[in-house]
Amino acid sequence: MKIESFHLIDRVEELRPADGFIRCRATVPQTASIFAGHFPGHPLMPGVLLVESMAQTSGHLLLALNGFTRLGLLAEIRTAKFRRFVLPGTVMSVTGSLVHDGSGYAVTQGAISVDGQAVAEAELRYRTLPFPTEETRAAMRDHARAIGLIDG
Repeated sequence: MKIESFHLIDRVEELRPADGFIRCRATVPQTASIFAGHFPGHPLMPGVLLVESMAQTSGHLLLALNGFTRLGLLAEIRTAKFRRFVLPGTVMSVTGSLVHDGSGYAVTQGAISVDGQAVAEAELRYRTLPFPTEETRAAMRDHARAIGLIDG
C-alpha cells in the first residue's frame, strides 16, 4: 500500500458559522501516483477521494464551529452519489452544511460541483471527541491557518 499526503482541500473560500456552512476549493492535481492505477491511460479522481474531500470540508466546518475544542472523526457515510467523473486538473467547489450536532455526534451534508454542475453528494456522520493531544490540536490549527480556515 502506498499512501501519500491526505490534505485534499486547497483553500476555504467561504465560512458562515451562523448558517453551519463552508465552501472550499480543491484542485485535482494534473499528475498523481493514484492515477497510475485509476485508470491506466484514462485517469479519474477516485470516488473514495471525492467522499474524502467532502469529509475534510465538513471536518473543517466542525472545527470552526467548536473552536478547535473537539476533533470530528468520520464514523459513517450514510449516502453517497456520484453524478460525473472528475479529471486531473479539475477545480472543484466542495461544500459542507451542518445537519445535526450534539451528544458527541455531528451529521453534515457534503456536495461537490464543478462549474455549477453537481458532481457528488454525501451525508456524513462524525464522532466528535476532545483532541487526543495538544500536539494534534496545534497541528490541526496550523493546517487550518494554511488553508484560510482561521487567521494568523
